[in-house]
Amino acid sequence: MPSSSSSLIASLVGLLSASILTVQAGTVLWDGRFNDLSSSTDLDDWSWSNEVGPYQYYIHGDGPVTEYINLSAAYKNPADTASAQGAQLTLDDTAYWEGQTMRRTELIPQTTAAINEGTVWYHFSMMANATDFPSPYREHQICFFESHFTEMKAGWISGEAATSDGLLRWDVQSVTQWSTEFEAGVWYNIAYEINFTAGTVGFWYSTGGNDLVQTVAPMAASASSNGQDWHLGVLELPRGGYTDTDENLYFSGVYIESGSITTSVSGPGGEFCRLVARARFRAEHPWIR
Repeated sequence: MPSSSSSLIASLVGLLSASILTVQAGTVLWDGRFNDLSSSTDLDDWSWSNEVGPYQYYIHGDGPVTEYINLSAAYKNPADTASAQGAQLTLDDTAYWEGQTMRRTELIPQTTAAINEGTVWYHFSMMANATDFPSPYREHQICFFESHFTEMKAGWISGEAATSDGLLRWDVQSVTQWSTEFEAGVWYNIAYEINFTAGTVGFWYSTGGNDLVQTVAPMAASASSNGQDWHLGVLELPRGGYTDTDENLYFSGVYIESGSITTSVSGPGGEFCRLVARARFRAEHPWIR
């Protein structure tokens, strides 16, 4: 017979689980936190005739998916407790899509949710390591919409006078509105605040495990999307005189929400998930204290 304490804990598990669903169902429009993927090879299941999973995967080189995208718990922001793993996106000497001169590895949300309507927040955390850091001599367009009304950029910006650039930038309409030194090993937590109705975009930012803070208030932008044109990943523009080197960017905490912004890096359900796991363990192992 279960003890009264274990029955109480089991009840709490149910209540907490219901709370998670309530919170997430009311705010998260699309969840791209890689929790539903056992490995990156699951991305190969997607096609235009079989639109399954959280991502469209078609912008990449001719190699196997594991040459360009890999998943691991080691690839996520440690403060992101709602994510089981993160993604490593790679640019190598084969990462050319359909004969283009740009190196590209990108994922696009697979969803019919209204991620392109009203006010929404596009969340992601990104990091680069010193050993495979994106070249400061080439322009990198990161987490961008196809119209480029807002995006991150790193490296030398095409047309600038300098030969290299060590900044990580947030651009609106190809004009930098915020920048910081792009440092290896630092998790940069970012949310685009987009009002598709008003035509504005703002910028929320933090590092490590710190809560997001509104760094740039919403400003005018040609904000538009068909709901299938936000690219999680990186596009590197070619530049003469500089050879390709293998580069990696790491992403976690990827999701889109509406209603109000979640500022905690752990994301919606992060704190609840820890409580549920602890309560479930105690319910299943009442003899352990």
